[in-house]
Amino acid sequence: MHADVERLVRQERMQEAAAKALELGDAKTASALYERACDFALASAAAIRSGDGARALLLAVTGGDDEAAARALDFARADASGCSEAAARLLSRGDFAWAARAFEATGDFPSAAIAWERSGDAARAAELLEKAGDPVAAAKVLEAAMRRQPDRAALPFALGALLARHGRHEACVRALQSIDPLAPERREALRLLVRELRALGMDEAAMEARRELGPDDAPEPSPIAPPLQAKRLIFGRYELVREVASTANARVVECIDTVRGERVALKILSAFEARGGGRDALARFEREAKVLGTLDHPNVVPLRDYIAEGPAIAVAWMPGGTLEQMMSAPIAPARAVEIADAVLCALGEAHRLGVLHRDVKPANVLFDEAGVARVADFGVAHLGDLSVTATAGVIGTLSYMSPEQREGRPATVKSDLYGVGVMLFEMLTAQRVRVDEPPLVMPSAAHRELSGQHDALVMRLLARDPSGRPADAFEARRALGSATWPNVPGPVVPAPRAGQHAPGAASPARVTLDASGAAIDSRTGQRVDRVALDAPTLARAGAFARAGCRALQLVLRVDREGGSIWLEARPGASEAGALSPAERGALRTALLALHAEGCVHGRVDGAHIRRFAGEVTLAFCASSGEGATPERDLAQLAQL
Repeated sequence: MHADVERLVRQERMQEAAAKALELGDAKTASALYERACDFALASAAAIRSGDGARALLLAVTGGDDEAAARALDFARADASGCSEAAARLLSRGDFAWAARAFEATGDFPSAAIAWERSGDAARAAELLEKAGDPVAAAKVLEAAMRRQPDRAALPFALGALLARHGRHEACVRALQSIDPLAPERREALRLLVRELRALGMDEAAMEARRELGPDDAPEPSPIAPPLQAKRLIFGRYELVREVASTANARVVECIDTVRGERVALKILSAFEARGGGRDALARFEREAKVLGTLDHPNVVPLRDYIAEGPAIAVAWMPGGTLEQMMSAPIAPARAVEIADAVLCALGEAHRLGVLHRDVKPANVLFDEAGVARVADFGVAHLGDLSVTATAGVIGTLSYMSPEQREGRPATVKSDLYGVGVMLFEMLTAQRVRVDEPPLVMPSAAHRELSGQHDALVMRLLARDPSGRPADAFEARRALGSATWPNVPGPVVPAPRAGQHAPGAASPARVTLDASGAAIDSRTGQRVDRVALDAPTLARAGAFARAGCRALQLVLRVDREGGSIWLEARPGASEAGALSPAERGALRTALLALHAEGCVHGRVDGAHIRRFAGEVTLAFCASSGEGATPERDLAQLAQL
């Protein structure tokens, strides 16, 4: 630093020192001094003169000077690496719109899309995702924005246009028809709607839309749509995987939702018009869609879509199967009560909203990929009046039905609790409750570690008189939680006689080891990685979970009792060889999402990268190490 500049700095005359440094041709020092003086516009201009466009951009955005930021970005785009690092910095500190523009300048459209979505511009994010070759992700961004801003007509119009470009005519029509007739986007939407209705062969509807459009306005010309894959699509959107089950009224098929890119179960009503009971079946079907649309609870199978033209219901796919399937093997009492508690949680929320399930049974309890129990099939549920009368011949399944329902008396919330009691009894004893007969064996006789206290809690749910049962699902949960339930997953055995030692009574852990020594979740059969639970590691795990990227190792659960955090153990070898552009892009997007959650990975190296089935994953690490920064993460990725 020049002597005159040093003297001015010592005198705390930063502006004059910066001007002197600039006069002497030292633009880099001038920029640093202007920054110390908090004159960010001049600091940015000096950074441009020094050739550091990325720094100039950061300074201009810090100062809130959009014109200076635009000039800096024009200069910074020449240095793609520097511009990308500046974009990552802007994203991590919450300057999403400028981060998005900087990512766009480097051609990194997926990262730009993340930033645009966080800035609130979902339409621009979707446009870039489509440009990057991912229309499914683009549609998901728009649908999420529509849920947050249901009155913003530009979003369904953008979604409709996107779906039209990719030949999804039915979904496009649904999106466009949701636009308010008074919205400014309505006329443009009508022009596109006419063409899409014609593509579906709905000429009369197209003519009606054409009349609303007016004689002087021509429909939008057909865009060139990419060829569809030669796979069977149901309702123009759901790619058929396999048929799962069928009944007299409906069939269930496993599908891939090509718009959302997720696996769903599609329940399709079968030819209801051809059967005498078709009208009732349709009513139950529509009722199920209405109930699922009302309930939003972690222990209820979530509704994804209702397709009126089917009619069909799309719900999230539950890969863990049903409780009916699970009960083919012994279930530990602790796990049985955990399942009953989850069902009671779901029923408690349903009852609070005025919904009775009325068909609580093991076939209607499903499990997601983490082994969480979720209640399904609200097709016989009733909305509104919690004391509706229904006879056994019409509603419910006899083996799990309450005495009052079997007798044709009004069903109440306590009738649903009885169904939970029957399932819990069956899980604990491996025997069904016999209608109007006392049980042959009590839970304490089936498990040596259960006592009369446990028997009383279960039998209270099974009281013949509803007044003897808990008042509601929440009281039932508290009652079950008042006792300690052993975690013994072994075979159901007679209780030992007094004074007799019960061999093998120690409760094994939920995690078991397979022949290779890998940890297995005994409840789901899933391989897991475990890391020690402490506050810093829990905070990092939370950031990984919130980032929500497939290229980041999935966080499954926090096992506080066992003092560990469980992570998905994805197969695959450590990274070997150079990353492909697609892999590098996926990891970069994951890192940026992680940085946006305030977390730095710190160990982006071959030891933490896995490849399997065409996907690449960045493994979780408990700490980032010293000197870790977002810029260093990206630099480490660039070196791989």
